[in-house]
Amino acid sequence: MGLQSGTQLGPYKITTPLGSGGMGEVYRAKDTRLDRDVAIKVLPSNLTASTELKQRFEREAKSISQLSHPNICTLHDIGNENGIDFLVMEYLDGESLAHHLKRGRLPVEDVLRFGMEIASALDKAHHAGIVHRDLKPGNIMITKSGTKLLDFGLAKHAPGQSGLSTAPDAATVTGQEPLTSKGTLVGTFQYMAPEQLEGKDADARTDIFAFGAVLYEMATGCRAFEGSSRASLIASIMTAQPRAISEFESLSPPYFLSAFRNE
Repeated sequence: MGLQSGTQLGPYKITTPLGSGGMGEVYRAKDTRLDRDVAIKVLPSNLTASTELKQRFEREAKSISQLSHPNICTLHDIGNENGIDFLVMEYLDGESLAHHLKRGRLPVEDVLRFGMEIASALDKAHHAGIVHRDLKPGNIMITKSGTKLLDFGLAKHAPGQSGLSTAPDAATVTGQEPLTSKGTLVGTFQYMAPEQLEGKDADARTDIFAFGAVLYEMATGCRAFEGSSRASLIASIMTAQPRAISEFESLSPPYFLSAFRNE
């Protein structure tokens, strides 16, 4: 990661790196004015010349700024220092759902609690006309106060349409090479809805499909759709039904199993 401890971005002093991905590098920093810890997301230096990625960065800031919800990460500030574009967000003390799932499936009570919190966050976004389009365990943080939905870099806004109609833009699969032409696919491959794979318009239902895949993974410890190659994974998402949860946990309560019934 590019920034060293002690680097100053306006009033924010970098302390430690937190992680990096295709859309940015994230650091823990100190807000020297308010004496509080924050998380700072910056565009990697090798991507700052990309107009497309800078637009995505700006879109993330605009999307988050419209959403005030206890289960959505709060945006504090945006800025540019010496050519470095950055977002300043609340610092979350916890771990990602993806990391948590490495230890196996979650207890039923946690699946239900976390599921309700994520659903509430998505409902808030959809009513604001924002479709996340990259819902996955890596974009969900588990903290002492509950879950937090992160990373709206691929979000799409549909003014006045309550998130029910959005067109694809120039974005690619997170952490993957494009499967078709540029501007066709957005999201992380294993959680993409069929319409995303086909390059069709994404709407709130696209997030709901990904949400179902995340719930399934929390409940079973396994991904809803698997494949040994991209082609087989696409085929699985397009045509297959996930294994029944009762195969993993026969003692799960009936109301819980019914939510994932293969019908």
